[in-house]
Amino acid sequence: MRKKIVAGNWKMNLNFEEGQKLTSEIVNMLKDENVKDVTVVLNPPFVHLYPVKKLIGDTPNLFLGSQNCSDKTSGAYTGEISAAMLASFGANYVILGHSERREYFKESNELLTAKTKQALAHGLTPIFCCGEPLEIREAGTQEEYVKHQLTESLFGFSPEEMSKIVIAYEPIWAIGTGRTASSDQAQEMHAALRAHLAGKFGKDLADEISILYGGSCNPSNAKDLFSKADVDGGLIGGASLKSRDFVDIVKSF
Repeated sequence: MRKKIVAGNWKMNLNFEEGQKLTSEIVNMLKDENVKDVTVVLNPPFVHLYPVKKLIGDTPNLFLGSQNCSDKTSGAYTGEISAAMLASFGANYVILGHSERREYFKESNELLTAKTKQALAHGLTPIFCCGEPLEIREAGTQEEYVKHQLTESLFGFSPEEMSKIVIAYEPIWAIGTGRTASSDQAQEMHAALRAHLAGKFGKDLADEISILYGGSCNPSNAKDLFSKADVDGGLIGGASLKSRDFVDIVKSF
């Protein structure tokens, strides 16, 4: 069975005290409400990694992730954070290729291949993001656009490497806009991506890869989204900053 995953992306939000409070609330809720069978990942800014890891402790099925990593192993790259550093903090996951990184920092498919290689080399599970902007969706070419992102960045990996990667589909037009892809739209794209992966790596491997939905998922729509055959969880933005909302999304499974 594919792993069910809910990953919270805090983006550039929360000071130290706020991050500690949010993490403590999530940890306590998951324990008190006996949430099981879902992999939960907290992806705070770099400065929160160590204190969040300490609060996570031995909480079942709760893991630490990062929002990014460098494409370099080490060296004179001021301001960068390597995958090796993240692993040394006890991180398990890393988000790569988020639409904001692609748009604001001009991250290319080639760069994301290098970052994914670094993550895998240091035992991190990449949550590899792909998705289309509004103009592509309106033109009806969203499947070709997103398939190209996967082909350019991931199709050089071996089947064994690919089996360690999680995909997150994020319709960019539905992030922070209040607009949400319908559950049928999400399922349609997820199924297309899984079929594209199957064409390269085989159906058995494609059926094992978790594909998350990352577009304004919240407690009111999560259950419907997660009920779809090819939607294996969510990459959660704004709702991950509210402990009750985030845990309710986790419990939507």
